[in-house]
Amino acid sequence: MSERKVLNKYFPPDFDPSLIPRRRGPKNSQQVVRLMAPFSMRCNTCGEYIYKGKKFNARKETVDGEDYYGIKIFRFYIKWCVIASSYILAFTESHPSTLCSAEITFKTDPKNTDYSAEHGASRNFEPWREEKVVEEEDRLARLEEEENNPMKALENRTVDAKREMDILDALQDIRARNARNERVGQASDLVSRMTAEEEETEEERERRLAEEEDEKLVREVFSKVSMPALPGGSSVATDSSGDLPTEATSPQLVTIKRKADDVEPDLRSLLPESTRVVLGAKSLGAPPAKKPKSDLKNKLGIKIAKKGKVAV
Repeated sequence: MSERKVLNKYFPPDFDPSLIPRRRGPKNSQQVVRLMAPFSMRCNTCGEYIYKGKKFNARKETVDGEDYYGIKIFRFYIKWCVIASSYILAFTESHPSTLCSAEITFKTDPKNTDYSAEHGASRNFEPWREEKVVEEEDRLARLEEEENNPMKALENRTVDAKREMDILDALQDIRARNARNERVGQASDLVSRMTAEEEETEEERERRLAEEEDEKLVREVFSKVSMPALPGGSSVATDSSGDLPTEATSPQLVTIKRKADDVEPDLRSLLPESTRVVLGAKSLGAPPAKKPKSDLKNKLGIKIAKKGKVAV
């Protein structure tokens, strides 16, 4: 048994689609479409209101002999059926025509990009549509009047020019007012910015003065003086060759604290007693003896032969 729901059908090798008879429908056949009411209307049969957006199953057809610059115009047929509720059933006793299934037709209006009621219902009053219609009628009447009366056309152009001048003057006043308000706002912003910069400058100046005072006070209380190297101390360095130790003779920097009476103490008074004794003995004692020059020739094992005297 073959599959009932398949996507591909079998076509025999001798199949010829041109032999299939074509179905010929009517020239202007109607199509069933689902649409919503394009405008609010009132049924002429039962007087019920049909509001914009109500959905209907409609029949659509092309209007014969009517078009707008080659654009086709379509006609729609709908049937208005009132739902038989308890309220409507009670109302039908005095109004037997409430339950109706009248046919309503409307068609497209490409000229005004809208729809127009044709039969079975009347469109509700819409003030904005009337305003547009009145404006269009006034414009057409004015054009017709200007064509027949040149003086009237001149008067209309004068009135239009005066109206445009008034509009331009009002626009210029508005621009001037806005520019003035903007300048006032910019001036206030500039003043506030300058005030803030001045305040910041004063704060920076005060901070700099405070830092200078602190540095001055630190220099008054603390100071660095150079102290001579101690003999025989721990400050023993090694020469570049690493063989012979040499005494460090570079002076050392010592940080001392001054007294509150702004009198600078003596450097010797700040040293311990043992160091002062060593420095005193060194300054009062005899100068150190010079080391005798070593005979490098003997150390290297070089002997110089003496020249003998020649007898005469």
